[in-house]
Amino acid sequence: MSEEHGKFIWTELMTNDREAAGAFYRTVVGWTTVEMSDYDYTVFEAARPDGDGRAGIAGMMRVPPELLAENVPPNWTAYVSVSDCDATVAKVAALGGTIRRPPEDIPEIGRFAVIADPHGAVLCIMTPVPMDVPPRPIPPTSPGQFGWYELYADDCEAAFAFYAEVFGWTVDHDMDMGELGIYRIFAHDGQVVGGMMTRMPQMQKAFWAAYITVDRLDAAVSRLVSGGGSVLNGPMEVPGPAYIVNAVDPQGAFFSLVAAER
Repeated sequence: MSEEHGKFIWTELMTNDREAAGAFYRTVVGWTTVEMSDYDYTVFEAARPDGDGRAGIAGMMRVPPELLAENVPPNWTAYVSVSDCDATVAKVAALGGTIRRPPEDIPEIGRFAVIADPHGAVLCIMTPVPMDVPPRPIPPTSPGQFGWYELYADDCEAAFAFYAEVFGWTVDHDMDMGELGIYRIFAHDGQVVGGMMTRMPQMQKAFWAAYITVDRLDAAVSRLVSGGGSVLNGPMEVPGPAYIVNAVDPQGAFFSLVAAER
């Protein structure tokens, strides 16, 4: 397997109003938007921390008609790089996961599929087309980057065993949260990238959440609320130290913000 196998590489918003969602995230996060007319797709870009231009961070598209028919709401979904999309799909199915969309090629981009773990939490996987000049890495702690990925699972231990087998993720450490159980911090290639826990009873189903890094949390929350979003939980301090908030955008997509300072 390649060193990239199991690495989060992209995050994508499906929404029912691209224009309004674009305006919201430009205001809250500071992203700019670039329209990809050939794909009917929007790319969110953030400034590079070294001041040398901007970099694509995430994408946005309308919720497809077939998902609208299934009452799938606006949502953020993460992409994980895999060495072989078809082989990974076969492994997911063998381990009790489901294939929501079979492998398909995106010209000049890569081969992707949509999977769900045995608890129903959805991720996209992709084998990217090799690049002659790979993009320069940007630290997840830089404003505008996705700084953390979090899974709310039906059973944390069972979920971790599944993802360890599929992506090769490893345990960095566990945190005891008392009545809420264990919060497992996991790593890819020795680098901490996210956490997972058994979901709380008020959460109706298992799902993945993505955290966007901002400079200061309180200012971003003020922009979020004035822009029509809603805070669901927080702001609160978490180990790091860092400060987080869980929210929904005006179209109803769940997302989170993280910052080193209030």
